Amino acid sequence: MRRTGTTRRGALTATGAAALAAVLAGCGDGAGGEAGSGRSGAAATAARAAAVRAEKRIRTAAARTSLELLGRYERVAAAHPSAAAALAPLREAVRAHTEALAPSGGRAAGAAPSPAPPDDARAAVKELAAAERRASDTHLAALVDAPPELARLLASVAAADAAHAFLLTGIAKEVSS
Repeated sequence: MRRTGTTRRGALTATGAAALAAVLAGCGDGAGGEAGSGRSGAAATAARAAAVRAEKRIRTAAARTSLELLGRYERVAAAHPSAAAALAPLREAVRAHTEALAPSGGRAAGAAPSPAPPDDARAAVKELAAAERRASDTHLAALVDAPPELARLLASVAAADAAHAFLLTGIAKEVSS
């Protein structure tokens, strides 16, 4: 018998594709109209410097968010070895996000220490899923002020965080307490 209807995977893929398309459609390259605007060279240089500082500030905050999330993964994996294998691929993805978001390809600045995970493995993974949702929301909020290229990266990381949260809810059901 053939399966009909919408699957969770199909719904998640469609939602992610629609969100990414909306973000990409709203992000222009910002090049319109500057040539004939009459800006002086000093004003244009100052504007570029301000844009670079703003991008670095956004990248630093986003990298810190991902670094805090990575710290949570590390603590949960250390406290609950039964969940460590299932968390490993997601933890490595968060590590890659942290490195991609770090300003100038450097290391992310130190993050606040994450709280100790609950003694129950299921509860710890559920808390990790909630942290992924919060990280996704934080990355989405940063899109407003981000330049186009960084906005695309933030949208991608936010979508991955949302997918991780979804996967973690399934993992929470499977891990032993």
